[in-house]
Amino acid sequence: MIIESKFFSTKELNFPGGKLESVVLGGRDKFQLAKQAFEAAGIKRVGVIGWGSQGPAQAMNLRESFEGSDIIVEVGLREGSSSFEKARVAGFSEENGTLGEMFDVIRRSDLVILLISDAAQVELYPRIFEAMRTGGILGLSHGFLLGHLRSKGERFPERFSVIGVCPKGMGPSVRRLYEQGREINGAGINCSWASHYDRDGKASDVALAWAIAIGAPFVFYTTLEKEYLSDLTGERGVLLGGVRGLVEALHPHYTHMGMSEESAYLCTVESLTGPISQHIAKRGGLLGLYETLAPMKQEEFMDAYVAAYLASRPLLEEIYSDVESGDEIRSVVRAGNRSNEYPPKRIDRTDMWRAGESVRESRSESSPPSVYGLTAGMYVGMMVAQIDVLVKREHSWSEVCNESIIEAVDSLNPFMHFKGISHMVNNCSTTAQLGARKYAPRFEYAIRQQALPDLEERYEDSGCNGPSCIPSQSQDFFFRRKELTEAFLNHPVHKALKLCSTMRPPVDISVVV
Repeated sequence: MIIESKFFSTKELNFPGGKLESVVLGGRDKFQLAKQAFEAAGIKRVGVIGWGSQGPAQAMNLRESFEGSDIIVEVGLREGSSSFEKARVAGFSEENGTLGEMFDVIRRSDLVILLISDAAQVELYPRIFEAMRTGGILGLSHGFLLGHLRSKGERFPERFSVIGVCPKGMGPSVRRLYEQGREINGAGINCSWASHYDRDGKASDVALAWAIAIGAPFVFYTTLEKEYLSDLTGERGVLLGGVRGLVEALHPHYTHMGMSEESAYLCTVESLTGPISQHIAKRGGLLGLYETLAPMKQEEFMDAYVAAYLASRPLLEEIYSDVESGDEIRSVVRAGNRSNEYPPKRIDRTDMWRAGESVRESRSESSPPSVYGLTAGMYVGMMVAQIDVLVKREHSWSEVCNESIIEAVDSLNPFMHFKGISHMVNNCSTTAQLGARKYAPRFEYAIRQQALPDLEERYEDSGCNGPSCIPSQSQDFFFRRKELTEAFLNHPVHKALKLCSTMRPPVDISVVV
């Protein structure tokens, strides 16, 4: 889609299939333009509601971006919330009018950025809508509430505009890259943006200004519907649930081959979050990763790729359909209600993740982990399965690449590399955490019960001269290997990812305790 803005420059990208997409250019040198866009739309007070994953980052980034202007950024929290003290430590206070009870803040804000949990939005949206000022703007960083309203046959009121700005990374990443941007212009987390309902023709530029003011170097267009469909699918798929299921299936596979717990961790998590992610992010994408391998390892990669693709594609189709139908959204709401009584346990208490602690303590830059063909092939196979699910549903290429690849290797995997699976998952939204916990076991089962047995049978029957000697359960694998190999080598995602890589932030995420 081609976008025009009164304030910001755009760049047209020609994606595969002749699909043109406009990307809006951000950076610290555009903060003054963001201020002008807010002022032109009459935005004098911004209410950032919530102090979860995204709240602290967006509130602090906006405050810093508009420093010296008349625009006030105020944090709104539930009465009695323990987060009041955290917000005060971050410099927001009742005394200077930058901290208050959430509904009071909503009533006096021109732009309300709603960053409370999805479950809380579902619980409170009637009161939130009632408190919104007529002619104001409601900003969302996730389309979940739209999905919930549609599942109930409801819609947003027409007396205020509704926009979305959705960072392609967890809240701590949004803050850390913004801080790095003080030294390097263009450092930040890319965002998608949407104008769901523009009451007076000003909401689109407000959305772009919001994205740029929280540090986005590049902003690409989506719709709130496409955002929540791809976002929930990605969280349950390769970004969180799928990658956890994959490594937890591969680790016992390696130990069964005689490796120690630590060596198996090196072959799975360390390889994936280290050199595999680095190759994808900086050295040629998915195809570049494959091409760096020696011929024998390329064969191992493709076998693993096909096995993981065939095992994970049906599950990803199911996830997308359940999100689209509203079933997964209803499941999240029910799970959120249960979590108050039964809070989730840690997900890194097994021997595998304990071995990871030992591996991290003994890391050496002089001997980094290698790219293991089996791990790499399985990971990329799952990625491309998710990509094909999103492409089939006509998501834009920029959204497909971000939700299936870039967010994983640039934003999420660094957190798992730093402190393990719980650190990665628990820094995400509650909805993402719930999806990761729900679907990781299903991906683990798919890899252990389908993908790995397919590989074992292929290797056992490698001396056969045709399909007649292959067990019936492996014939689908045998016949589809050539088809899927050719599809991977010629996949349009390689061109799309190369274009999206030109929008990669100029610095890596700085992960801190």
